Amino acid sequence: MEDVDVSRQLKQMTDFIRQEAVEKAVEIEAAAAEEFQIEKLKLVEAEKKIRQEFDRKEKQVGIKKKIDYSMQLNASRIKVLQAQDDLVTSMMESARKELLYISRGHQTYKKLLKILIVQSLLRLKEPAVLLRCRKEDLELVDSVLESARNEYAEKANVYPPEIVVDRHVYLPSAPSHFQAPGPTCSGGVVLASRDGKIVCENTLDARLQVVFRKKLPEIRQNLFGQVSA
Repeated sequence: MEDVDVSRQLKQMTDFIRQEAVEKAVEIEAAAAEEFQIEKLKLVEAEKKIRQEFDRKEKQVGIKKKIDYSMQLNASRIKVLQAQDDLVTSMMESARKELLYISRGHQTYKKLLKILIVQSLLRLKEPAVLLRCRKEDLELVDSVLESARNEYAEKANVYPPEIVVDRHVYLPSAPSHFQAPGPTCSGGVVLASRDGKIVCENTLDARLQVVFRKKLPEIRQNLFGQVSA
């Protein structure tokens, strides 16, 4: 084989090898670029998930802070309301203690019992009623019963009603440090129709409750500058 042919064949082989190397390099470069894009997408997705998780946790922290603040605020409000209720309750208890002095004034309490009986009769408007009082008030009630009947009859323009005093069941006694815990009554009377279907509770305690409920918005306004149900 001549030298020219050898040279040509060598060049052809060299060109072929070079072309193979170039194609292989391009193939490797393309594969590397594709792999890079895949890894890049994986990293982007991972970063996105991390960001989303961070945002979620940050939002949870924000919500928890709001919840904690709201709970603290509500707890503070409850404490304030409880303190206000305690003050109102203490006022009620003080007023209830003052009721005891009313029943101790013999003549004043006697007149009051008559007024309470007449008021109860006017509310019931029954021809016959049952009256219940404290055992310690029985004598005073008996002493004003007739005049109370007549006063009611005059005001209502009816015949004096029949009033039966319950001498078996009495209202509880006044509160005392010496008695066991239980129902108490500071004075007054309870009247009912003979069938017991209509009852008028006109005790001092019941009157205090009515007045206190009626005046409660005004009391709160004066004490706390607010009106509360």
